[in-house]
Amino acid sequence: DTMAQKALADYRQLLALALANVINILDPDTIVLGGGLSQLPELAQASSRALASYVFSDEVLCQIKLPQLGDSAGVFGAAWLTPQQLSA
Repeated sequence: DTMAQKALADYRQLLALALANVINILDPDTIVLGGGLSQLPELAQASSRALASYVFSDEVLCQIKLPQLGDSAGVFGAAWLTPQQLSA
């Protein structure tokens, strides 16, 4: 669908802009994408390629990665919490 492809292209550009703002302010080594949309094929690579036009540097050293645990990362993190941490 042409409209869906355009929406994804727009999303990738807006994501690259948002990530570039994080890179410009915090200068992280790595950004891990999360959520359901992070499971889209090529999202991390396409966003990484689009970063160059938004970052205030000659080169982008920050890596964009997908979560190793997929969409379940939050559930795994919550499972590691102790009852004392939950009540704090």
